[in-house]
Amino acid sequence: MTNPIAILGPTGYTGLELIEIIARHPSLRIEYLASARSPRPCIDQEFPRLRGRMGGANPQCEPIDHDAIAKRCAGGLAFLCLPHEAAMAHTPELLARGLRVVDLSAAYRIRDRAAYEKAYGHPHTDAANLDHAVYGLTEFAREQVTKARLVANPGCYPTAAAISLLPLLRAGLIEPTSIIINAASGVSGAGREPKPHTTLVEAGENYSAYGIGTHRHQPEINQTLHLHGNSPKEANGGVLFVPHLLPVERGILETIYAQPIGQHVDTARVTEVLAHAYAGERFVGVRPDAPTLRDVARTNRVHVNARVVGGRVVIVAAIDNLVKGASGQAVQNANLMLGLDESAGLT
Repeated sequence: MTNPIAILGPTGYTGLELIEIIARHPSLRIEYLASARSPRPCIDQEFPRLRGRMGGANPQCEPIDHDAIAKRCAGGLAFLCLPHEAAMAHTPELLARGLRVVDLSAAYRIRDRAAYEKAYGHPHTDAANLDHAVYGLTEFAREQVTKARLVANPGCYPTAAAISLLPLLRAGLIEPTSIIINAASGVSGAGREPKPHTTLVEAGENYSAYGIGTHRHQPEINQTLHLHGNSPKEANGGVLFVPHLLPVERGILETIYAQPIGQHVDTARVTEVLAHAYAGERFVGVRPDAPTLRDVARTNRVHVNARVVGGRVVIVAAIDNLVKGASGQAVQNANLMLGLDESAGLT
């Protein structure tokens, strides 16, 4: 038995990644590809790499017709790979028709509407669903995700940060106000829409910091560490997050620094806490050495290494921004929502 799936907005990188994952998934089938573009694209012409690899799904995108999507995907789920404002417009309509929704935009991630509106520069237009959306950091929200009708899929930078820091914060090993996240992402993190700073000429053989103090993931990181790890809520008491652009296609590497609490926090202790927190977790690996981007490329895995150096806790985390940082985690959440094996379709 397979569950029918709709993907709204399949022409971006997260949509492409979702199609590839679902095409090999044993219990999901792509029933409806919905696009607002005119003319409607044929997805295996948009992405020729999909030709012959879609498991028999119709590659022709159709209109975003809520009734048609609900009818064809009854009992299933819709993934939203849409801009934030569009996600807020379509989510209520799909929920009202009985579909479950996993939203890959940031529309439902930040609980504080004012914080969302400041970060994203437009009004939040669906407060009713914001109030009950589940933040789908799967390893820390399984029970809530399993019961959810609407899951806000976490951002890529916040996922790596939370996986790295939450066990140490919960164990009281690091000072919450001392955290510095030095993060770097591949160019695909900026999306498929062309931008001057992501062209090969500008980004190739280059390395640059951006969004210092203004990046949209800053309030999401602060919120997640506050709600799940008891760190300060306010931005001026939270982490210092500095993102960088890497001249590679995909992947995120975060090097995180924090002040240990007490004199007995050493490498063995921080490693022990992380290893205990993720014992039995298929998609989180705690390592004795620092991971690299290649170690996690095209997988739904997070690799983490922690040590104490010069009186500081240093954590290095690597994820694929398009998989565990987006579409893979979305499928991980969808599996739980549909009562399937959490790891189905994922590597």
